[in-house]
Amino acid sequence: MLTTFDKELLNIIQTRLPIEPRPFAKVAEWLDVDEATVLERLSWLKDHSYIRRLGAFFDSACLGYVSTLAAVKVRAACIEAVAEAINAYPGVTHNYEREGEYNLWFTLLTSEQAEQDRTLAAISSLPGVDGLISLPATEKYKVSVEFNL
Repeated sequence: MLTTFDKELLNIIQTRLPIEPRPFAKVAEWLDVDEATVLERLSWLKDHSYIRRLGAFFDSACLGYVSTLAAVKVRAACIEAVAEAINAYPGVTHNYEREGEYNLWFTLLTSEQAEQDRTLAAISSLPGVDGLISLPATEKYKVSVEFNL
């Protein structure tokens, strides 16, 4: 269960994590605790799946990367194995099951189109995959989500 401290910590790290040599020391200062406490709580939160990933967001297109949202039609018995295989690709940032014919969706970020094409082809050929469609963005929208705990 989340403590009041955990909620305060999560609120800060979502949008206010400072860019400096010891960002967690600064967060600790804001929360009036020591850096070790912040690091211990973050580790606990990650171990208990409250945090999936901690990292910066960059405008990937400005950095020359290409991305796509992909939908995969996977036989029900193979969903777990296919999801695990997809998650093994370093450019996969999200992967989730959905209802419908195309029942597994993921986002893929690669350094060039040829790499994206190779990755999608490899995923298309996984056992249990009966189809894949790539849905690259044609227009960019800024989406920012902050959960106020």
